[in-house]
Amino acid sequence: MKIAVLGLGEAGRLFSAGFISAGQEVLAFDPAPVETPAGVERFNSAGEAVAKADIVLSLVTARFAESVAAEVASSLRPEAVYVDLNSGSPSLKQAVETALGEKASQFSDGSVMGSVPANKEKAPIALSGAAADRAASLLNEAGGNAEAISTVVGDASSRKLLRSVFAKGLGALITEALDAAEHFGDRETMLKVIAEYVPDDSIVARLESGTKLHAVRRQHEVADSLAMLKEARPDWPVTAGALALHAKAANATREADLLARLKELPTAAIGDGGDRLGFADSSVKPIWHAPRLVGRALPVHVHAGDNLGVHAALKVAQPGDVLVVAGDGHSDRALMGELIANRAINRGILGFITDGAVRDRDDLEAMGFPVWASGQSPAGPYKHGPFRVNTDISIGGTVCHPGDYVVADTDGICFISPADLEKAVRGGEEVLAEEARRMKGILEARNEG
Repeated sequence: MKIAVLGLGEAGRLFSAGFISAGQEVLAFDPAPVETPAGVERFNSAGEAVAKADIVLSLVTARFAESVAAEVASSLRPEAVYVDLNSGSPSLKQAVETALGEKASQFSDGSVMGSVPANKEKAPIALSGAAADRAASLLNEAGGNAEAISTVVGDASSRKLLRSVFAKGLGALITEALDAAEHFGDRETMLKVIAEYVPDDSIVARLESGTKLHAVRRQHEVADSLAMLKEARPDWPVTAGALALHAKAANATREADLLARLKELPTAAIGDGGDRLGFADSSVKPIWHAPRLVGRALPVHVHAGDNLGVHAALKVAQPGDVLVVAGDGHSDRALMGELIANRAINRGILGFITDGAVRDRDDLEAMGFPVWASGQSPAGPYKHGPFRVNTDISIGGTVCHPGDYVVADTDGICFISPADLEKAVRGGEEVLAEEARRMKGILEARNEG
């Protein structure tokens, strides 16, 4: 049997090697310079690999699933089956089916329901859609472990996403527990505690390492799970927490690149590329013509006109933080000035945003410290409290959470959750590219006129 594998990531390589060991012929394509498993015939295009296959396994990641299906549809043989094994929502699988056009009847939604590293080609696969029965028959004949569960596209992915609520949630819990134990120097004790509930050390190790190693892909999978759950009711706090952990782990591996790209994006492009939410209103403005500010939010809630909480935040702030101070919109007393700005610079703090007042504008500009505020006042602050540091706040009519990414420029301020960072960057870049295309046409028309 000829099996086309599109995408030679970890799962693609393991499936390929497993089917080769089972005596099958594997045809593969991946545009990246990744390793080709022994015995696999690799092609220069996806269409070439698909044209000779009896069954096609798409493992190109959810982001490219639809476009790849559209690209290879014309190459799919009439008797062949196309199985999308990418982790994704039911709506994505339905979009892939549509992308196949006249070949839609040859499509099966597929979801891997177990560990590919542990099982390779024997990893259990749930299938749904018009071609599910035939796909299951072919995969099992080739040495796989597939089950057709429904003729409705999306049912297999729904089952996968429900599984992910537990599996990815457990991985997130184990990862956070071990990270906490590492911080307090007691990892071995935590491993013993975990072993009382998960006695297989290899499973624990795989869940911890996999959560970090595959955080980018799993972040999207957990996000799809949470979106599906929210169709039933709005609150799923444990799954939301698992998503936050995966997003944090994913961003840790890519943060430098994403932040560098984010620094090139104006707030207007971020808004146009997203849902236009998360923006502070226009009452909070730059007090001097500061450069674009991009960093992580350290939110602080202070009593009106009181900056004791700002002093407390300075003690815990990390390099790369932006102090975001909710002062209840009070502008009679300045919450910061030259002295606090210098202390902030010493801590590696990148800027200061508040819905209260500040002072020493000329000094702040001279030292190049970016500040956004709702007003200026020469009057100094109280220092009595109360205050809260590293807490959710409301500022300028929007919400800022600890660890949100902040982008501020002359147009305004936006806050981006870690889970949405990649999407926000990609959306903003697409807006800039489209605007550049349109501007080119406008200028060409002007020159022609």
